[in-house]
This record gives sequence, C-alpha cells and structure tokens, in this order.
Amino acid sequence: MVLPASRIVCLSAESAEILAALGQAGRIVGLTAYAPRTPDLAGKPRVAGFSTAKPDRILALEPDLVIAWSDVQADIAAALVRAGCNVLVTTQHTVEQILDTILLLGAVAGAGEAAQALASELRAHLEQCRQWGDKLPSHPAVWFEEWMDPLISGAGWVEDLVEIAGGRPLFPELRHRWRAADRVVDPAEVARRNPELILASWCGRRVRVDAIRTRPGWDATAAVRNGRIHEIRSNLILQPGITALRDGLAELRRHIAAAAGVR
Repeated sequence: MVLPASRIVCLSAESAEILAALGQAGRIVGLTAYAPRTPDLAGKPRVAGFSTAKPDRILALEPDLVIAWSDVQADIAAALVRAGCNVLVTTQHTVEQILDTILLLGAVAGAGEAAQALASELRAHLEQCRQWGDKLPSHPAVWFEEWMDPLISGAGWVEDLVEIAGGRPLFPELRHRWRAADRVVDPAEVARRNPELILASWCGRRVRVDAIRTRPGWDATAAVRNGRIHEIRSNLILQPGITALRDGLAELRRHIAAAAGVR
C-alpha cells in the first residue's frame, strides 16, 4: 500500500490552492510566496519565489514530497532531487490539464474522491460558461497580453478560457506554445489583426493602460478606439489552477460580454 504524502512543500501557488480546496492544507509544511493568503495556509513558512527558492530551507522542513511547476522551476527541482527529495513537477498548460492536475494532486494526497468531485464541479461550471459564451451576439477578437516588453500572448489555459467566455484569441496559433519565449509577437502584427478587446496581465506588475493605448499604430484598432483596454490581476488568471477557472474566467466573461454589446 502506498501511503499519501504527509509533509508537502508547494513551490507553486496553484498546487497549494488545489490541496487546500481538497481539504488537505494540513499536509502542507511550506509554500511559495505567491500562494493564497487564506486562513488554512496562514503561518506556514514561505520558502520560495516563482523561479527561485532556498533549498536549505526546504530541506529543513523534512518534506516527503515537493511539488513544483513546469520548466520555470526545473533547476530548483533538480537541486532538490540531488539532495534526495521526492519531487513532483506538474506541467499543466491547458484547461484540461488543470483538471488532470487536480486529480493527480488528489491522488498523491489521499484525496482522490474529493478531487474527482472538484474536477466534475469545475467541468460543469466551464461547460455552463461555454454555453453562455456561445450565445453572445458576437465573438470579439481578444488580444491577451501576458507581458509588455517583449509582447507575449496569453498562455494556453488563458486562451482556452477566452474561448470559453465567448471571445476569439488574436493569436490562436500560439496557444499550444508553452514557453513564454515562443509566444513573443510583433506589436505591428497585433495592430494589423485589429483586436476588439485588449486584456493585459503583466505577471505581477501593474498594467499601464496609457502605454498600451499609445503604441504606434494601435490607435487604429477597434479596442483602442472604443476604450476597451482592461487589466486582469495576474493572481486571478496567470496561475493554472482553480482561481483561473473561476475568478479569472468571471473577469474574462465580464469584459468579453461588454465588448459583444451585452450588459
């Protein structure tokens, strides 16, 4: 019999969020600084940033499992493996993979039934939102800006959520490129494709709407002409977990509906 992990360090915000939602916050002994600051995670040591961590502090917590995310934390994961840690690196980059990750983390924490229930609940919510989005009178072209210099288009799960909310990603051909460097686009091409709605989330930095509005050539786009440039806070949309599927999607729905003429 394989026992579930009992001392878990979460180096990604979404892994902590998922475990807490499954009622397993008590198994978490260490967190990333970006994990939700909820009562069930209060007082737990914050031992990592996004792409940085202090292995000695992690090892001092004597974890039986460390959960990291994607290639961004590959070096941290490798250092911990060399130190003898069990490390699970999740690589969810689409909505479907987020749901799969919930099931995976439920399994390692001994909460398989709760994970199945949560995934089913979220899947039903997503389908309801998709049906609502399909019924919008129009489906505006959406430029989602993950970074400003260079310009980076939205990650896969973000573009999935844009579609679920009734929008059309401006660069659909880039949605499956999971490395941010592979989603860099030319500002002139954004303008040429004429977004009807611009949504920006600059990885923890405040979005400067004026800087977007005044880019050369962007004044001719429908989004700028109609004043449809909005910030979505990065903690709501750029972490591939439950919050993105609920609160991030809610923000997308609000802005896309308005751009489609629905109040």
